[in-house]
Amino acid sequence: MSAYGIQEDIQKLLDSACKFFDEATQLADRDPTQACEKLYKVVENCIKALAIKYDLEEYHKAKQEGTWWSRLLGKAAHKLAERLNVEDIVRAWQTAFDLHVNGFHEEMYGPEEVKKAIPTVKKLLDLTSKLVKSHQHESREITKLLD
Repeated sequence: MSAYGIQEDIQKLLDSACKFFDEATQLADRDPTQACEKLYKVVENCIKALAIKYDLEEYHKAKQEGTWWSRLLGKAAHKLAERLNVEDIVRAWQTAFDLHVNGFHEEMYGPEEVKKAIPTVKKLLDLTSKLVKSHQHESREITKLLD
């Protein structure tokens, strides 16, 4: 795949993440179960986009296996956090996985829990957006993006 095709795939994931985020914030009060799943999809798409951008092994495994398993997303989140020196990536993944399992599948969460998770997810979405739009960043430059 060409660099243009890869960049296009990354942008589609980011656009989708933004759409899911908007939907989640609108659903938080009236359908928290669906809002949980939308927030999970935001984080999932951000991790996928960053894994592609940074050419992680997990991206290649997902391509080979034809799907992104949760274990690949979790491993990618940890590798990205270490590589970029941004622990918030892992925090966002942990939050998203909790929303997916307990908020969506188990339907345990209400609007309050959804609203508490929104800032964590938004932080990853903003970071991903900045990184996708930028070229090479060293970890100290990425830290500036978080301020």
